[in-house]
Amino acid sequence: MFRNYIKIAWRNIVKSRFYTAITVIGLATGIAFTLIIAAYVWGELQVNRNLKNVAQQYIIQSKWKNPGEGFEMATLGPLAKTLKEDYPTLVKNYYRFDGITSSIYKKDKSFRESIQIGDSTLLNMYGFGLIDGDASTALTQPFTIVITEHAAQKYFGKTNIVGQTLTLENFSGAKHDFQITGVLNRYAKNSVTQLSEDYPSDFFISNDNLEFFNRDMSWQNPSIANYIELQHGVSAKDLEQPIAQIMKRDAPSKFQEDLTPYLVPLKTYYLDQNNGVVRKMIYALSAVALFILGMAVINFINMSVSRSSARMKEIGIRKVLGGIKKQLVIQFLTESVIIVLLATVAAFAVYLLTQGFFSNLLGKNIPSLNDFPVYYMVYPMLFIFLAGMGAGLYPAFVLAPLKSVESLKGKSDSVKNNVLLRKGLVAFQFITATVAFVGAIVISKQVNFFLSKKLGYNKDYIISAQVPREWSQPGVDKMIAIRNQFKMLPGIKDVSLSYEVPDGNNVGQAYIYRQGTDTAKALPMQFLSSDEQFINLYQISLTDGTGFQGNRLDSGKIIMNETAIKSLGFNASKDALGQQIRFLGDPTIFEITGITSDFHFGSMQQKVQPVIMANVQFAQIYRYLSFKLTPGNLSSDIDALQKKWATLLGNAPFEYKFMDDTLANLYKSEIQLKRAAYVATILALIIVLLGVIGLISLSIRRRTKEIGIRKVLGSSVTGILLLFIRDFLMIVLIGGLIACPVAYLLMSNWLKDYAYRIPLTSTPFIIAVASMALSLSHSSACKL
Repeated sequence: MFRNYIKIAWRNIVKSRFYTAITVIGLATGIAFTLIIAAYVWGELQVNRNLKNVAQQYIIQSKWKNPGEGFEMATLGPLAKTLKEDYPTLVKNYYRFDGITSSIYKKDKSFRESIQIGDSTLLNMYGFGLIDGDASTALTQPFTIVITEHAAQKYFGKTNIVGQTLTLENFSGAKHDFQITGVLNRYAKNSVTQLSEDYPSDFFISNDNLEFFNRDMSWQNPSIANYIELQHGVSAKDLEQPIAQIMKRDAPSKFQEDLTPYLVPLKTYYLDQNNGVVRKMIYALSAVALFILGMAVINFINMSVSRSSARMKEIGIRKVLGGIKKQLVIQFLTESVIIVLLATVAAFAVYLLTQGFFSNLLGKNIPSLNDFPVYYMVYPMLFIFLAGMGAGLYPAFVLAPLKSVESLKGKSDSVKNNVLLRKGLVAFQFITATVAFVGAIVISKQVNFFLSKKLGYNKDYIISAQVPREWSQPGVDKMIAIRNQFKMLPGIKDVSLSYEVPDGNNVGQAYIYRQGTDTAKALPMQFLSSDEQFINLYQISLTDGTGFQGNRLDSGKIIMNETAIKSLGFNASKDALGQQIRFLGDPTIFEITGITSDFHFGSMQQKVQPVIMANVQFAQIYRYLSFKLTPGNLSSDIDALQKKWATLLGNAPFEYKFMDDTLANLYKSEIQLKRAAYVATILALIIVLLGVIGLISLSIRRRTKEIGIRKVLGSSVTGILLLFIRDFLMIVLIGGLIACPVAYLLMSNWLKDYAYRIPLTSTPFIIAVASMALSLSHSSACKL
């Protein structure tokens, strides 16, 4: 019997090819997009979940009295170790690391890599397995290194490499061979080997090597990542008092006053870091996906309801031939479920075809279908059943009970075309699509505002590359000489040596106070180390005074931005020139010789911070050479630059980035959301138009005689067109009145997170509503 239901259902589906195609395409589009977003969300939720004893794993973060004073994700070097030693009944294990970047060499290969200098507890504490090597001893000796499977393939082309060596360079320019003692098996993404999104570590060395890199994990260093594993039954709250006691006993006084360590569960750390940007992205994309799916399902239901009255004669004939209500109900529900099944199968095919595209779009790897547990197949099966049942309810339980005579006549007082229901469903689709459209416009304008607004410097035609470090006076002199030789290249307009480029990652905060005032009034400022070419290369406006001159006398000079001057109490730039300042804890007296206009060193999500610039001759630390290229022939200029690099810097890796790319990285989440909003808007528009086309087609089919009579009586095509469009004009107006306030509230709330933002004008709302109205009118005209 059931086989007969399927056979008849299939005949009806094939018979109505046009409506079936519209329904399947719209539904498959919504399901496919939802599957993609669901896979993305699932992948993000899996981060850190595969770590050993993850429920007891925590990272110690720092809350600073002055935001931006230090790194939130790091804390004082010895804290985790001290907690384990002083409170073994509370703390089971610990791991700490100092993250650095340095050049790694193997024969003719050289790359700048992120390296963790950490405790030997890493492998056992988190359950990281080794393809080759002994986990218990791999990180216990100096000048040994554990690398990932990826790094092994990169440098050696194989993984059985224990006993071989890699050459690492320290910040003084010295090199040393490190013996490989282990190769890490491939592991899932986590916040231990990749604490920062931009710096995944593939190389792990023992903290016995701290001295070689001139690093330390002392109480004076608040930039060390600290992890602890709690004993079973111990909560984060149980560590509050021990942490407070250790801070009071061991921490320097300046950190006791300004820094408060606290525990964050590693299980949720990835979602909540950076003000919960990942969690917000998940919520935003999930909401968009659910709305798109809802629109697709509503489209399906609307088509099902609209077509139901056309089958009243069929119901009457079936009843005359002996059909009963139960059989008719099952028949309608079977057809509906089969259509959803076809759409779901098509959606999975679309998923496989677009997986790579969406991975690039979102900047994250979308899991393949094989990555999901087998039991996850229950969810699409459940959806097929529920959506099919939901769409088939109206024809199954409203039309099936009709009397045979009423059904054969094709009309009934008890069953009308449910115009209100259909228009309500279309209105919901219109509202959703309009909100998505407004969101896409606003997000796009905000991202463009970030990337095109006057930043206070010129980012065009600038590339930056990290250089080998020799942090000493001879090292600075050497790099200045190399800088000058690069500047002689024909395609190079200017070159600058600095520790920072405008990407938000500066050397840290420095406490500054005016000479002769109380040290208690010292204020934190972003400290930048640069040469005399930096301001000119980035075209930062010097409003008063002079820049650095390029000699040793620059070591006593300081340049500040306008915000820094105001924070020190100067009313005008001219009042600050020639004034003396000091760094907290440093007896050197510096003179303010230049004032720059404010510029956005980091993201425009935060307000411009006070910035103080010291010459590299004083700080004697550097990381980057920035090159201002001459417009015209960038490719050949970069090739010439690479050849000169090889001549001047040997086999040091030449890995460069354009400032446009560096700046875009600051707004990675916003750009991802912008792309997703575009896709969602396009999909929403497609689903709405498919639904309207289908409904208009059914309306034309029911009113064919009426259209013929109107034409015979002289009606024009335009007049008939307006007759059909009129049905949707009220929907557009009502939908617009509802969609605009909803979109305004959502976008206002989103924009509040940014210190610098676009004004929310009426333009995006007018464009969205007008575009949707024109699209609906055009689709109606095309069908007629």
